[in-house]
Amino acid sequence: MLASHSVSVATNRATTSIYATLASGFSNFTSFNPCKEFAQIPFCFDAKKAICKQKCVQLLAAQEGNLSRAITVCATSGNDGEPEESGTTACTNYKVLAHAENCESSRDAGDEVVTSILYSGADLDFKAENQGNQDNLFDKLKAVHLQILAMEQWNASRLKLCHRTYLVSAANLIHYVALKSLDIEQLKADLSSLGLLNLETINPHVLASLSAGIQMLENLKSNSVASKTSGEISNSKILSVQEKKEYTVNRMAKKGLDSSKLLLGPLREQRTSHIMVTVGEEVAESETLITDLLKTGATIIRINCAHGNPATWNEIVRRVKKSSQMLETPCRIIMDLAGPKLRTDKLKAGPCIMKISPKKNAVGNVIFPAQIWLSPQGGGPPPSHVSPDAVLYVDGQEFLSKLEIGNNVTFCDARGKKRMLRISNKYSVFAGVGLMAECKSTAYVESGTKLYIKGKKTRSAVGFVRDVPPVEQFVRLRIGDLLVISRDNINEHELSSSTFGSPRVTCSSGYLFDSVKPGEPIAFDDGKIWGVIKGTSISEIIVSITHAGPRGTKLGSEKSINIPESDIHFEGLTSKDLMDLDFVATHADMVGVSFVRDVKDIILLRQEIAKRKLRNLGIILKIETKGGYKNLPLMLLEAMKSPNPLGVMIARGDLAVECGWEKLADIQDEIISICSAAHVPVIWATQVLESLTKSGVPTRAEITDAASARRANCVMLNKGKHIVEAVSTLDTILKTSSTELIPEVKSLMLSSYLS
Repeated sequence: MLASHSVSVATNRATTSIYATLASGFSNFTSFNPCKEFAQIPFCFDAKKAICKQKCVQLLAAQEGNLSRAITVCATSGNDGEPEESGTTACTNYKVLAHAENCESSRDAGDEVVTSILYSGADLDFKAENQGNQDNLFDKLKAVHLQILAMEQWNASRLKLCHRTYLVSAANLIHYVALKSLDIEQLKADLSSLGLLNLETINPHVLASLSAGIQMLENLKSNSVASKTSGEISNSKILSVQEKKEYTVNRMAKKGLDSSKLLLGPLREQRTSHIMVTVGEEVAESETLITDLLKTGATIIRINCAHGNPATWNEIVRRVKKSSQMLETPCRIIMDLAGPKLRTDKLKAGPCIMKISPKKNAVGNVIFPAQIWLSPQGGGPPPSHVSPDAVLYVDGQEFLSKLEIGNNVTFCDARGKKRMLRISNKYSVFAGVGLMAECKSTAYVESGTKLYIKGKKTRSAVGFVRDVPPVEQFVRLRIGDLLVISRDNINEHELSSSTFGSPRVTCSSGYLFDSVKPGEPIAFDDGKIWGVIKGTSISEIIVSITHAGPRGTKLGSEKSINIPESDIHFEGLTSKDLMDLDFVATHADMVGVSFVRDVKDIILLRQEIAKRKLRNLGIILKIETKGGYKNLPLMLLEAMKSPNPLGVMIARGDLAVECGWEKLADIQDEIISICSAAHVPVIWATQVLESLTKSGVPTRAEITDAASARRANCVMLNKGKHIVEAVSTLDTILKTSSTELIPEVKSLMLSSYLS
């Protein structure tokens, strides 16, 4: 229990109570403010007496017989001389008493007052008239301190419901939100001018830092002037909260480190952030991919339940655990539930034909033959150091074993054109033998194509091409096109004349058709394509494309659909999510919950986890919508009612589309700040080193982005052709810090000086 003290102020006249709402200094995103839910506390102040200019008043509050801290900056007296009780619903359970004691500017002897638990935002006006006035700054900082304690009291019911593991963290989160609800820009500048306290860096330990700042100001004050009166409020008593060991700076900082380790596991040497890698079906085709990822720095493997099936996931989990045990390297597994995301349905499969194309110059001459990997059926992908343009699986181990470097293989492609492959290299692989071949002419190969070894006079040994994948289908959209989104596949004779010939995709989710209205924007494939809804019906939506590439942009199967301005109501967990959760419970260390929007989603999640008795399963809240960002503090407090390790992923793809590209950087920073205050680990995700992962060459901007990701506890990479190289690069970036550059700078300066 916090120590409490009674003070008194006197007045001989009734005062005017003015009620208002705290003016939020966190107003860049007023339409979806994460701190807004906590900033709607009424308060009052004495319009005639500037009491706070003399003292920061702290009072004794009685609630249901128990003493607790209460804050006020105003006073009133009853007609009969007895203390009055506040009539506002915000404090009907509180009685606050005060006695007169040394306030020369405003008291008459013998008067008594009663103060309201409500407090004034007007008295927290931080527009300093004198930047160098330490006394004024001292009073302001104490007022902020009291405001934060009042906010904690206001949310006491929420704190009582939090699990004991998160009690201190939840309180600090509330302290942070209280601080962000105030306009403290001038106060920041004043503190900075004295070199005392940086309010931008106190998120993990708000109350302790403010207390330390007040103590330093009091020390400065006591060094310059003697203590004025014995009746003055003792700052050591006001700051008795420092006596609570759990609120010290060191303990709060350790709380954040412990939370990260509990959820994400131990860190690699010389790193402050984990590396998470998304994998899929390619793992089942490679015996070495997981091992290579762990060797180069990955510590967490992510499986997206929106793709694949339990058989594929099970094989990935098996290989992760096998590689982790073999390398004696800890590696955790996270599985993301698909959630209620809107996506285009799978388009009708194209023909099973593979195009092989050599590289040509401007006039059409071949400058580099196409590289083809030949492997037995079911033999898996080529070695990691080989980068073929195409992979052909051949039914006939005897055929492949007879091939040697320099041999020619002939065949007729799907058009009847005669083509030839020249064997350039031979490798021993897990399934037997694999070969690299070169092709100098464009060819179209289909399943069943016969391959022959060309001899001097005859052709011998026949092999058959198998398992050629179908061509990925897509629609190409240009600005001005009309795109038709159908609820189900429609036969050609059912098409209306107005949309006949228009590009068409399907989306089986009824949420889309029930929520959108004409005139609302709609985005596809993480914002690569934008349009405006022109018309809707029960089964169709017509979209006019307003943004696409100069030559059009492809829209394929299972691509995202975002409707940022539509009032769409999703269920928290879909039926598929619930089935996948059963698999996650027995195979993964963490579950990623997609598209959480409000507290109701967290309540449903907690119920399902409690039903399965998964007390140790880590929970990752994926913030990718406007609602998820707006309600983040409330969702964290709700999640803290369970003992499960907790984390947050900043899913920047959908978040940028939902909230606006230009706001993403600020939103991202604020999410990190909120999570830092709550001691909740953060995962930095989406398009990290994407160019490097896909093409093998990074852009300068994404290298800088990866370096900025050191602020997060974990950085996520998506799958790609060069994923192993990307992990290695990110590992180097995360190990590098500015301190490593200091010796080089010193050496350069010294050599310059000596010369």
